[in-house]
Amino acid sequence: METGVQNTFIPHDVSHPAERGRQREGTLMDLVALVSIVLLVASVALAAGVFLYEQYLDTSNKSKINQLKIAKAQFDSTLIQEFSRLDDRMREADTVLGNHIAPSVFFHMLEANTLSTVSFRSLDFQASSDEGMAVKMQGIAQSVNSVALQADFFSKVGIITSPIFSNIDRQQDGVHFSFSALVNPAAIRYTQLVMAAENAAGNAAPAPSAPTPSTPSESAAPSAAPAPSTGFFPSQPVNPR
Repeated sequence: METGVQNTFIPHDVSHPAERGRQREGTLMDLVALVSIVLLVASVALAAGVFLYEQYLDTSNKSKINQLKIAKAQFDSTLIQEFSRLDDRMREADTVLGNHIAPSVFFHMLEANTLSTVSFRSLDFQASSDEGMAVKMQGIAQSVNSVALQADFFSKVGIITSPIFSNIDRQQDGVHFSFSALVNPAAIRYTQLVMAAENAAGNAAPAPSAPTPSTPSESAAPSAAPAPSTGFFPSQPVNPR
């Protein structure tokens, strides 16, 4: 006699395999649709952001262009032309001063570097071009050693290049000679003179302080004799060092 009681407690799956497959396909389609919707919304949002940013840039550029036009209209064209001409003149003046030759630099060098035993009687300075400056002089020295020492001085100055002493002739009043050399144009430009003056003004010593009272021995002490100075045309030659 059979009863309705089952012999096992494990439930039996009464669903069919076909139904389980359709459920899995439906879940996958829902996931794909959700991802597609998210991507679509993101694309639309990105496109809207790009469009709005382009509109912002266009508006900003138009505003700046209008501001430039307004600012340009406020300027006086006549004043701008005057400023342009002034700028051109200043540039030309700068070029002229940069290439201007100052012969006084050469004469100062000659005065500072001529021995007291040497004197020059004539000077021929030829400055036909910036590259063809030459100097020729006739001089008298106390001795041949003075001529040699003068040649050494001129070779170390930097303004004179290729110094040549020639036609050395001993006579009763001294040793006569001829001097010829080239002049470095870059060393005697006006700009060099201005720079030297500015450096001298910047390196000027401060004003001396009030002198302190001296003792009787100091006030009675004789002062030292000044050293002999060199010149371009010395009146009393001395022996060379």
